[in-house]
This record gives sequence, structure tokens and C-alpha cells, in this order.
Amino acid sequence: MYGNRRTSASALPNLPPGAQRPAVYSDAYSVEVTPPPYEQHLQNPWDLSTPPLPPPRPRVRSMNESRIHHGQNQIPYDNMRQQRMPFPEPVFYGQQNNVPTSPQRLVHHHSRSELGVLSPSSTSYRRPHNDSVSSFASSYNAHSDYLAISEEVGTLQGELRKSLADLSLTSDEALHRFQSGKLPENEQEWHRLVPPEARDALGKQEVQRQSVIFEVIKSEREYVADLEAVQDIFIKGFREANPPILREPRLSAFINEVFGNLAEIVTYHQRLLAALFARQREQHPLIQSVADIFLDTTLKSDFRSTYEVYIKRYPLAESYHRKQLKSNHAYEIFIQSASEDHRIRKRDLITFLSRPVTKLPRLILLLSEILRLTETEYDHPDLETLPIVLSILKDCVKSTQPGIEAAESKVKFWALCESLVFQKGEIIDMDLYDDSRSLAYTGSVLRRGRTETGFSEKWADLVAALLDNYFILAREEKHPNGSVKRVLMSRPMPLSFLRLGSFTAPPETRKEKTDEGGGLLDSFRSQSVPIYPFTIFHAGNKATRRYTLYVSSDAQRKKWYNAFVDAIGVHKVRQEANMWFNPQTLTDGFFRSPQRDPSKQVTVTITGRISCAVPFAYGSPNRRYLTVGCGTGIYVGPATSESELIPPHPRSLTDRLPEFQRVLNYRNATALAAVTTLGDKEFNRLVIHAESSLVSCSLGSLVGRLAGSEADKRSLETSVERVVGSDTNVTFFKHVHVAGQSMLVVSSKRKMATSLNLQVLEAVPSSELLLSPRRPGPTAAQTFKPYGQPGYIPKDAHDVAGLSKTIGVCTNTGIVTLDPTNISDSPVTIVPEFRDVGSHPPMAALKDRIEGLKPLGYVTANANELLVIYDEIGFYINKRGVPVRHSGYIKWEVKATSYAYRNGHLMLISPLFIEVRNITTSRIVQVIEGQDMRLLYSGPYMSKDDPVLVAMRGGKDDKGGVSEKIVELTETQEIGLMSPTNGPSAIWDEWDM
Repeated sequence: MYGNRRTSASALPNLPPGAQRPAVYSDAYSVEVTPPPYEQHLQNPWDLSTPPLPPPRPRVRSMNESRIHHGQNQIPYDNMRQQRMPFPEPVFYGQQNNVPTSPQRLVHHHSRSELGVLSPSSTSYRRPHNDSVSSFASSYNAHSDYLAISEEVGTLQGELRKSLADLSLTSDEALHRFQSGKLPENEQEWHRLVPPEARDALGKQEVQRQSVIFEVIKSEREYVADLEAVQDIFIKGFREANPPILREPRLSAFINEVFGNLAEIVTYHQRLLAALFARQREQHPLIQSVADIFLDTTLKSDFRSTYEVYIKRYPLAESYHRKQLKSNHAYEIFIQSASEDHRIRKRDLITFLSRPVTKLPRLILLLSEILRLTETEYDHPDLETLPIVLSILKDCVKSTQPGIEAAESKVKFWALCESLVFQKGEIIDMDLYDDSRSLAYTGSVLRRGRTETGFSEKWADLVAALLDNYFILAREEKHPNGSVKRVLMSRPMPLSFLRLGSFTAPPETRKEKTDEGGGLLDSFRSQSVPIYPFTIFHAGNKATRRYTLYVSSDAQRKKWYNAFVDAIGVHKVRQEANMWFNPQTLTDGFFRSPQRDPSKQVTVTITGRISCAVPFAYGSPNRRYLTVGCGTGIYVGPATSESELIPPHPRSLTDRLPEFQRVLNYRNATALAAVTTLGDKEFNRLVIHAESSLVSCSLGSLVGRLAGSEADKRSLETSVERVVGSDTNVTFFKHVHVAGQSMLVVSSKRKMATSLNLQVLEAVPSSELLLSPRRPGPTAAQTFKPYGQPGYIPKDAHDVAGLSKTIGVCTNTGIVTLDPTNISDSPVTIVPEFRDVGSHPPMAALKDRIEGLKPLGYVTANANELLVIYDEIGFYINKRGVPVRHSGYIKWEVKATSYAYRNGHLMLISPLFIEVRNITTSRIVQVIEGQDMRLLYSGPYMSKDDPVLVAMRGGKDDKGGVSEKIVELTETQEIGLMSPTNGPSAIWDEWDM
């Protein structure tokens, strides 16, 4: 940015009479005015004395100036020439790089009252305003203002210097003591270090300007001293404490959290202070400018970024310190002992931590004051340099404001999280300490209630907090030690389920007691205060989880409304951008249910409501097919998702999805299973449960039936066989993979029986069927054979859950765990196993909590735990069936009808929502909305390769009926960071760019 500017001597402006043309160097302009002949023999003007000056006293408007190095020719500050300058020694404003040593001339500018109207030819020469340069360096590379020096002015200034000759030694010593910090506090002012004659000669404005410059240097010295004290006393003290206050690696992490990049800030300001001290030693008592030093420092991008990083993290650093102060007694003792150090002067650590935060705003004020006091008459370089420095500092401060606000919000959020008190027994993981968590809005609200008698209103003062993922309603409790606890009044409401009600209802009134007067009857006096209601509710439970809250003004109600709208919108966008399971439509529009209004119904093909479905692959290469059971029969069609279809022309999705064909007349089928392959075994059978019977048919014949030929139709009919006898009334069945076998677990009952018969059938591979002749007719099954002896289960059993080696039969009283390879002799374990209920209150509370709930099954959570799933709650057990995690439970947001498990995630299906939760933490990671949703298929062992199929209401509702949609929940993959080989720049490789 700073370039060398070259010129010749002829390029300089004409000098006034009596002035000598300065020497010119090739690297930069260098200007110095030589003293008049009568002053050249003086070695030290401070050694002479003269009688008092006669009035009027001349007013010096310029300042003493030595060599200043700028731009690319800048010399390090510590190498600057240590030269004592006589007072008052004003010189000309302009560039003075590489000036040779020569005596300097005293210059005095007459005021207009002394000299009258000045003419350019007789008194002074000023550079024209259009002679300026275009770059930053114009402040230092511009032409000087050459002023004519009259004989009278030279004589007066010479006499002034002689009168101050005896004060040189005293001023030097005081300056040295100031820079070393040994000067008394009351003496650390500029006017204390300068003789009264100098202050009188300069005038009020210049005295103020020099005082502010001195204050800048003084504040910089104190700032560096404080930061060095933090390093020496606190940081070093933490590391060398014995016994240690914190142990590694927590100690290093804590120092980084609290002090951050303070060491980098110290380094910058140590260099800055050294430069200021050098300038002060060289030019005291009249310092021309310090703006160039600050410009050189602030132009460094690392300087600004270092401050931005520290300031943005300051609220967090203060929070870490306060938290440790409350929880660690050794830390509290150390802080108290450190405050006794003379460098700390009983100041709190927070005072030191906040020093970099307040440093730049204070520096801006001081530099702004210097700029205000700078003479505008003589084109002083500060007039161009200081605005640049101030602009850089203000931009830096401004850029940190959003970061500070975010950090302060994070601190408030952490304080809220640490003060929450949850209901006993319930496990709630709101992911509070994730880096993306934030507090959107918080405030006091009122909630109306009733007293126990029901005759009067009861108002509760609550605190409502809107996070970026939950809404919390709590009651504050203040403890004697000063801490505040916030007791949850209801379960936190996820934003995925939060809905907004009325926010425009007219205000109501609340009676409040008055405190005026203090008389006996004043406690019975009250006044009516307007309050403004707003309503929110839980979309999964509108009746019982509906809240009407009140605030004191309509403006507050509008703030709550805007906060809800913004938070819900942001949350929705985040959910859509980070879906764990992406719903892909397989069919929508073919399957139809009758409309609710029969008068609008027309004669169309109604398939009926979808009750079950199963996918399978067949052929070479394997093609995906989908078998669907509904009210009118069994349908088969290609299983192609919307993402796999490429539309030939713009049409609706439902017009592009494949059509299905009815292949079997089994009406109202309740369950389907496709027994295809397991390892190297092939089975290729479709199992159908319809009207209490269980039959199977060939998948090959089923696919061939899609061709529509009569031969394929007969082949399909002949492949049908009964899986169990015709006299067996099947209540339910489940296809499972256990112990490396593909099995059907079949539950059946006989008339007047008090229990259900449970039988396990093993699928026979196709290769073995070819070796045995087929018996005609759908009588005895050849494709499935009994596996072990049957057993008995309670008659209220309704489903089977399969694990890797065992199965669990779901009953109303719990889950019965059995060995499917030998049900009759299998040891029976009831899950959950409540042991020592009398001596374990949490377990007793859990036992009461599941009373009357419906068990759905269990899945493996980790190597040591299972998650037991009920329709309303879930809890963890060990391998013996005993509840763990302090017998805590997870309350689902909606009442589940079924579930599916995929790759560490539990999907809880209900008619309106699908909750996707982390299986280990129970944290909600996704919510899928729909209407009339129900699980169709989740696989025999719920492996990660099996799809999850869900039926729900489709997008068509016309004269053809209401459409039924089948959706496949496809697990997504995390998008990784681009590598240099496959990033955006790779597309330019072929262009050699």
C-alpha cells in the first residue's frame, strides 16, 4: 500500500524568502529547515537564559517534530534515534523520512491578530488543496507546508527557549520514571512534566491536545501492565498451584476457555507500547503525532481478528469463571489470595478479563479527542490518518457486537439449563449442550388456575423460555444461598409439535393488591390490571396440553408471537435440511377409500383401505415388487419410488407412479410376509393371513401373474397351500430371523380355550422341495414345517418381537421372552422384571406408571441394555430384564401404535406423527407428519437393509374417493466435506486453472 514516491528538487513549491531548500533523496521526500545564522552556533538552547518576554506573548501553533519513518521505509521503533529536542521547537507538517542530522530552527506562526491578513508572498506558503496524493500514505508522503520565518518571530522564539534552559534534566528524569512506572500517581499528567512557561506559550488547545496524547500513552502502559499481571499471577499461578486447583486435561481446557487468546493481545500491545515510549522519549514534551503508530498496528488483519475472537468469547469466559468460583472451593481461595498482590490491587478477575473488551471503545474516545483538538489550519497529518484509524477501530467494535450478543444469549441459556428441575423418574434429553442450541426468547407469564375450593381464581407467576428446539414453562424458586431453581410445570414441548392458537383475544383483567397507605384495611384493597392472553398447544394432544398464558401488554404478546413464528420456522428448515429418514412415495392415487359423504360418491373402482404390504425382490437382476393387501384383495406392482422416476413430460406425481394389479382374492388381509432368501437359502414364498387362515403362494407365480396370461393365473392358484390346518384359527403371525433360521411364529386358538397356542414353523428351502413330490391340494404344508414343540401363551397376546436368539411375545401384563427353538421347554422370563420393589421407590413408581399400558416390543439399545417399548412410554432394562438408569422412563410425545428400528434409531408410528428418536439417548431427532399413518412393514429382524413402509392418506380427495399413499422411509447419508480432489475447483482442472 505504501510506495516510494520519487521526485526532483524542482518539483517542490517555491520557498519563501529566508528559507533554505531542503535536501532531496531518491527514496522519499525529506524536508528540514535550517536555523538562521544567529542560532547555528548554539549547541543546547536550554543552556541560555533571557529576561521575561514583553507582551503580547506570541502563541505557538506548531509542534516539535523529529524524524518519523513511514511506509515501506519504516524503521523499527526501538531503533529510532534517541535525540533530546529543545523546547519549543515547532517544525513543518509533512514527510520527513531519512532526514540527515542537522540543527533545527525554531518556528513561530503569528496569529491573525498579530500579523493581520497574510499574503502568500510575504508571510507563508501553503500547499494547494488539489496537491494531495491519492493513497493512505499521503499523510506521511505529502509536501510540507513551508512557512516564511520573520526576523521578529525568530527572535521571540529564541528568547523563549533561553528562559527554559535549566529545566531539561528534570524533565528527562521525570519521563524516565513515568515510563518505568515509578512516578507517583498524582504526578502522572502531562502538565506536571512540562514547565509553566511552555504551557503558556502553547495555548489552551495545544495543551489539551498534548494532555490527551499523554493520556493515550499512560492508558496503554496501564493496559499492558494489567494484561501481564493476568499472565504472571493468574495463568501461571493456575499451572504452578500445588496442590493443583484443576487437573489436566481439565486445567488446560479451563485456561483456554477463560483466557482464550489473551497472550496474542499482550504481544501486540507490548510492541505498541514500546513504539509509543520511543516516540515520547524522542519528541517530549511536544509530540507531533502517534496516529502513524496506531495505523501501523490496526492495519494488521491479525490484530483485528484477535480482538474479535476474544471479545466474542468474553461472556462465555466470564460464565466459566463464575461457575468454577461457585463449585470449586480451591479455586475460590486462589482467586482471593491473588487479589492481595500489589499488581492486582484487590480487583476481581472479571475486571481483568473485561479489559480487552473495553479497550478499543476507550481508545476510540481518546483518538477522537486528539482529532478534535488538532489544528485544521496547517494540514496536519493527523487530519487524514486519525479518521482512518478510527474507522478501523469502530468497524472492529461493530463486528463484535453480534458475537457478544450471541455469547451473552448462550450464557443466559446455560444458566437456564443449569437451573432446570425436572419431574422425578422421567428421562428428558433436550440436547441442551449442543453447540447449535440457543435461547430465542424468555419472559415472565401468568397462568390462570383454580383454588382447591374452585370458587376463586389462582394465578401462577411463571417463566417461559423459548429455545430453538423446545418451549419450557417453569416456576422460579429462590433459595437462601442466592441460587435460583426453575421447576418445570409441564413436560418441555418440542417445536415440532408446538402450534399457535389465538394471539388477538381481547385483554382480560386481574386483581392485584395495592401497597398504598399501609393501613389495616389496605391488605384487602385491590385494583384491576389488564392482561393479554395468548394460546399455544401440543399438536399431538390438543385437549390436555393446551396452554393459555398472559402477559402485561399487547407489545409483549406481539414479541412472543414473532419469537414463536421465527423459532418454529427456523426449526422446520433445520429439520428438513437434516432428515435422518427421507419419506419416498411408492404409490399415491391407485388405492382409494370411500368418501365420508356417500351422496357425492360415484361409481368407481374402490380398492379399500390398505391394511398390510410387503416388498420383495425377484428375478435376475432382482427387481423390486410390492404386494399390498386391502379390502378387495391382494395387489402386486413394481416398487418404484418417486426419486427413481424420470417424468417424460410435466405431469403430477400420481400420474407417473406405476399401476397395480389384483392377483388374489383374499379380502381384508391383516398381515403379509415375503420369505425370500437367508444366506445361501432361497424360499420365494408369500405368506398371507386373511380371515383367520394362513396360506402361502409362490413369488415367481405372483410375478408371472402380472403378465395377465391364463397359464400364469393357473400356476399361481396351484402354488397356494395352507401353512396350518384348516381347523386352526390363526390370531396373528410374525416372520422373524432367529439363530440363522427364517421362521414363522404363529399364534392360534381353539374354541373355549383359556390360552393361545404358539407354534414355530421353519421355512423349507426351494432346493429341498424339488427332492420331495408335491401332494396335490392346499392341505398339508410342504414349504413350512414345525420347528420344535408348540407351547402356550396368555390369551391377551397380540404381537411378537424378535431378537437375535430369542423372541418376545407381547401381552397386557408384559413381554414373555422365549426360546423359539423349543417353546415347550423354554424358560419363561417376564419383562420387565421388577425386583426389590419395596426397597426401590423409583422402580415401584415405574411399575405403577406402566399399569394399563400396552407393550409393543423391545429392541437392543447397546451391548448391555434393551429398550422396552410401550405405547406411551419406554424404559431401559438389562439382560436379566431388570430396569436400569435409576428406573427412569421416556414419555413419548404421542401415543404409538407400532414401531420400527433402523441403525440406532427408533421410529414410533402414530396416526398423525412419526417420532424418530436416538435409541441410546432417547433424543428426538426428527418428526414426520401425516394423516392416518400406520406401519406396513419393518422387516423380519429390522436390519438396516430392510425398508420401512408406512401407509397414510394420499394427496387426492375427489369423486374417485380418498387416496391411500404408501411411503418408504429411506435412511439418509451424512454429507461429507469436499476434498481438494472433488471440490468445486476440480471442475476447472481441464482448463488448467
